[in-house]
Amino acid sequence: MPAHLITRRPGADRRSSRGAGRLRAAALGTAFVAVLTPVLSACGGDSAASGGGSSTLKWTSSYFPTHWDPVVGGSGAQFRELALTYASLTRTDESGKAVPDLAESWEYNDKGDEITFHLRSGLKFSDGEPVDAAAVKAAIERAQKQKNSALFGDLTSIKSVDANGLDAVLHLSQVDYQIPQLLGQRVLQIASPKAAKNPEKLDQNPVGAGPFVVTQVIPGTKALLKKNPDYWDAKNIHIDNVELTSAPDASTVVSGLQTGVYNFADLDPSQASAAKKAGLDVFVQPGFNASNLSLNVNKAPFDNDKVVDAVRHAVNRKEFVDKLTFGYGEVTDQPFPKGYEAYDPESENAYPYDPAKSKKLLAEAGYKSGDIKLNLVIPAEDPQAEIVQSQLAKVGIKVTIKIDKNWATPFFAKDLTFSLYGTTGRDSAAQTLTAHFGPNGPLNLSTPYEPDGFEAAIAKVRKTPLDAPDYTQVLQAATRAGLESKALVFTYSQPNLIAKSKSISDLPKNPAHIDWTGVTISGS
Repeated sequence: MPAHLITRRPGADRRSSRGAGRLRAAALGTAFVAVLTPVLSACGGDSAASGGGSSTLKWTSSYFPTHWDPVVGGSGAQFRELALTYASLTRTDESGKAVPDLAESWEYNDKGDEITFHLRSGLKFSDGEPVDAAAVKAAIERAQKQKNSALFGDLTSIKSVDANGLDAVLHLSQVDYQIPQLLGQRVLQIASPKAAKNPEKLDQNPVGAGPFVVTQVIPGTKALLKKNPDYWDAKNIHIDNVELTSAPDASTVVSGLQTGVYNFADLDPSQASAAKKAGLDVFVQPGFNASNLSLNVNKAPFDNDKVVDAVRHAVNRKEFVDKLTFGYGEVTDQPFPKGYEAYDPESENAYPYDPAKSKKLLAEAGYKSGDIKLNLVIPAEDPQAEIVQSQLAKVGIKVTIKIDKNWATPFFAKDLTFSLYGTTGRDSAAQTLTAHFGPNGPLNLSTPYEPDGFEAAIAKVRKTPLDAPDYTQVLQAATRAGLESKALVFTYSQPNLIAKSKSISDLPKNPAHIDWTGVTISGS
């Protein structure tokens, strides 16, 4: 289990890690039935046999890392696999709050525009380099400046970093009490500064200070790892070896688990029933993900508000849930699942399914049935696209599905008019909102557009300590402001389903994360 906080309070008003990291546990209960769209599993090989009586996690994954540099690969679900080899300043516990990882404690100054992280002593990266404040400074600056960084947009509150031995002092551009939540596994997995001097080499030869050390990477196919004896919490890591492989077709995962080729896998909902019948452990790991239609309001026809509202009313969210999640998902019109403290009840069902109203709005915008022809650009075949195509056809909008394997380039350059996206969320709810609705948000296809009132609402969230009595109210108000955006139409939440062999003990239910602390594998 994570170590207890060592709070340091040089002033009575200073906010320690215990206060600044607190989220409400009740809000994160069983309501989280949404996160991974991926398919985690684990593959066999000879490593278990060669390790004698050692325990081996055999994990096969549909989102095998394309990049092992955490600055590049830190966006999307791959951070869960990179967390095998990289540690972060903080981590998320089962209640969703930030707790110590490489940093044993932290505190804000009185004003809230400076935070000091105190790192554990005696730690080192797997190449022998020290884990110190200089390494934190290098990681943050690289994430902000490296040309292919996926994280620079998440770090805009950090103005500069001072490195004083084991104390990393972050000077902020604004009051921001979200920093301990933000700088966990998703956004700041810390690599050895020495190794990171050559980012291209690091990208396929990771060097971190996490629970495991990578011994071999076959790009896009397989990675072998062994337990890191120098990891700060090594005593609670009971797995000796990891074999991580890229998953084959989702339909073969259950048979692979049955035969022992894998012993851990993320599971497509379509395979859940077969996995249960096979006697496997099937469970939902809590998380935050949601799918959406992404619209570019800078391009016709979405530069017309009536067309945007017509699309909103044309979407039947229940059809997505019924056809894609096999009873495990739920409808959502927000980037959060119901029950999470950032979910705004006041905004629920603001644009109900109403095809008749959709047709009326299109007519008021001057469009007849068939006048609007859209290309829906996606990276690969996706049944969501066919549902969107069918639903919009019913109101007179013709959609042609276009597959672009290089989709990420035009999407993040905001060159597309119409696309689909799914998010796994951030540990900081404010950052999730900014990513979707902020003027430079990576998930805002309509950059630099942002809804009126959002900037002020999200600034108020950052200025509100996470343990303040009105924090949830302030956060939900920011969600409400963000949902005024014309650029996104949310549809459904996909469950984070996982199947594993009964030989693997239960995992900590840390929202959106896969945490191996305390996990055992019997019979290896």
